[in-house]
Amino acid sequence: MDTGQVTGQVTGQTGQVTGLHAQLSGLPAPVSAHIREEQDPELQRVTVTAEWSQSDLVRGSRLRYSQQWTLITDGSDHTSIRTVLPPGPCIPVSGEVLSGLSPIQGLRAVVRDTSGHQLLEIWDRHGLRKCLNLTALNKHGRVYDDAQFGCLSWSECENKLLYVAEKIKNTSTETHDGESACRKDRSVYCEDWGESLTNKSFPVVCVVNLQSGSVRVLQGVPLDVSPGQALWAPGSQSVVLVGWYHEPFRLGLRFCSNRRSALFKLDLDGNCECLSGDNLSVSCPRLSPDGSTLIFLQGRVFGPHNQCLSLQQLDLRSRKTSTLLDVVNTPEIGEFAGVYEALPPCCWSADGQRVVFSSARRNWKDLFMVDRRSKTVTSLSDSLSELPAYGSWKLLTVQKDLMVVCCSSPNTPPTLRVGFLPSAGEAVIWQTLQQPVTTFDFHWTVLDITPPPEEDNTHYPGLDFGAVLVKPSRPPNEAKTPLVVFIHGGPHSQFPAEWNCTTAGLAKLGFAVLMVNYRGSTGFGQDSILSLLGRIGNQDVKDVQTAVLTALQRDVALDPQRLAVIGGSHGGFLSCHLVGQYPEFYRACAARNPVINAATLLGTSDIVDWRYTSVGFQYSYDQIPTAEALAAMLEKSPITHAAQIKAPVLLMLGGRDRRVSPHQGLELYKALKSRAAPVRLLWFPEDGHSLSRVDTQADCFLNTVLWLHQHL
Repeated sequence: MDTGQVTGQVTGQTGQVTGLHAQLSGLPAPVSAHIREEQDPELQRVTVTAEWSQSDLVRGSRLRYSQQWTLITDGSDHTSIRTVLPPGPCIPVSGEVLSGLSPIQGLRAVVRDTSGHQLLEIWDRHGLRKCLNLTALNKHGRVYDDAQFGCLSWSECENKLLYVAEKIKNTSTETHDGESACRKDRSVYCEDWGESLTNKSFPVVCVVNLQSGSVRVLQGVPLDVSPGQALWAPGSQSVVLVGWYHEPFRLGLRFCSNRRSALFKLDLDGNCECLSGDNLSVSCPRLSPDGSTLIFLQGRVFGPHNQCLSLQQLDLRSRKTSTLLDVVNTPEIGEFAGVYEALPPCCWSADGQRVVFSSARRNWKDLFMVDRRSKTVTSLSDSLSELPAYGSWKLLTVQKDLMVVCCSSPNTPPTLRVGFLPSAGEAVIWQTLQQPVTTFDFHWTVLDITPPPEEDNTHYPGLDFGAVLVKPSRPPNEAKTPLVVFIHGGPHSQFPAEWNCTTAGLAKLGFAVLMVNYRGSTGFGQDSILSLLGRIGNQDVKDVQTAVLTALQRDVALDPQRLAVIGGSHGGFLSCHLVGQYPEFYRACAARNPVINAATLLGTSDIVDWRYTSVGFQYSYDQIPTAEALAAMLEKSPITHAAQIKAPVLLMLGGRDRRVSPHQGLELYKALKSRAAPVRLLWFPEDGHSLSRVDTQADCFLNTVLWLHQHL
């Protein structure tokens, strides 16, 4: 075949893959929802407004739009849905940083970026009611829009708004030594909160008086605390907030639920009191409808960066805290496995006696309700039925006992569904508001896997794990299907049986995909998470290999001669381990921002504590590296197996990665180049750890597919 034919084939394949990725990444997903009960004497009407996100490769950005449905309900208590009227048109949402609807009048507050300024807009049924230029008022820096600190909360009287912003940099009143230094001199180092929270250093709580148009920065937050996730306390004369301790220095917060923090109550006069215990990690305060009870998530400080959390309830009158849901150590199959994810903004039943939330359960993401009186947990989804329609259920909101959820599966893009909380012993009657644009005829199944006896963890015996296998639909007389082993990062995260653009794209192109939830993944209990500490690079590597062998044994249509492994972060770490420890087994590897040498990563990561914890060492802020600790980190790293790697390796690195320095991937790149091993490196100078830019994701998918086609 001549060069022209080869070039033509590659060009055609590139166009096909790029077009497929544009189609799949462009499928919309609901990201938030709000429910409003309409005051209509003749009809019982409820309006559901959902905000959606979708990628647009032409713009190279993500678009947001809103859509509205009207539901006709039965009875004065709105216990069932009689009719769902056709939805309204999709309305683009441009430049919005934050938005929130007021509970009574249905006013809409929007913080919007426009022409270098941030505006606060208040909209009612007749149009724009009020607009404030927050930048021109010069009371604070940029408003926080992240899930870690950000909030936009209406007061009960709907005359005040609460949000969090960066402290203004040219303030003349300085109160903290480190802060004073970095505000006065641009050259002095100023800490921020790490990966994806760059330039977020000193958050402050701000209140807007909508009648006077004034903005006020609340005083009184302890100097060693960074506030966020604020909400109005009953009466709107004080606020409840989460405060993260930033002394002696900040550690990365993104994907880390183990940072020392506390609940605080701050009144408008600057008086502040702590509402939770010491040396704990807390998040997601949510106030009951009657204002009597505050629930929040609580976990350990240090240790696993993500873990099983307890759900606490604080009686605001007595100031007594009790445990509503405790940490689950080793759940039985089919039982509730614990809380691992943030609570949605609205999660209470109307009577304040039930709390609804989503969480990982083995290889699924499930929807749960806990009754405060009995403390019993009930699954509200059908994900554990014999042939579930959906493998993932995510609660967007519950208001007036009406739940709005996002459901998906490996072959079904995100779907919007609604249903009322059921009476005791009854099931939810779910109705679909918006079917996905398309579905796919992939086959998927969940595998439960038991490690062989020699790989059982003696400190945490009897643990199992799982995987999700997705296969393309194909005629039975075709050749065997190549298998791509897809490994999640974290390591304390999960691959639930949900829609995944990368998996769907690979399946559409003829690959089977095995997504492995090795021991240490969320959804299998706290013991599973703890079992991995000190055993990374060994237990997790063997678990993935066991999962692959199990899949090959159970499905003879998979081709054992055409195996590849892909993953990002800790998934990249495991991918590189596998091609190094099993050099004859895998034929290709594609790794995004992988950890390659934990010893050299130690001084460059924003989560230095995890570098110690992962290899079995206790961490403290004053830790000084020792030869023993560095040796353990090196021993458990893929770089020690680099000389054995035979499979071609594709590396994709973000130049602005704060979590895993891109020099990690460069270290492996040079080790492989020095041995003339096939290796290719893609460098994305403007992207971070998640490689989440729309153009980056398209580039990574295209190059990964071409790499797999070339070497499988």
